[in-house]
Amino acid sequence: MVERADINSLLSQMRAIRAEIQQGPSPVEMQIPGVRKAGEAGISKTESSSFAALLKGAVDKVNEHQLQASRLREAYERGDPSVDLPQVMIQAQKASVSFQAMTQVRNRLVAAYEDIMKMTI
Repeated sequence: MVERADINSLLSQMRAIRAEIQQGPSPVEMQIPGVRKAGEAGISKTESSSFAALLKGAVDKVNEHQLQASRLREAYERGDPSVDLPQVMIQAQKASVSFQAMTQVRNRLVAAYEDIMKMTI
């Protein structure tokens, strides 16, 4: 019966994460020298801030997963009775997977940037 409760709690956590992803992060403006500001000709305010907000939200989420995994690991090492080993391992895997995904996104962005820089005008 304990396994069933763990599965249900894991499913509820997955649903909560999916709901957070669907809501999206709050818009954040990013100022980059040499790039037109939002509201200027050709770029709407939502277009300029949506990508920056999405990227910042993803990095923050990865950081949050890593911090939470670290806190759980330390609590388990201290012998906190409210922290179980499966809970620690699941959070560590979440942190690992989210970091690997973020690394792949970064690699794709760098490759896209390099492709754009190689283009002739």
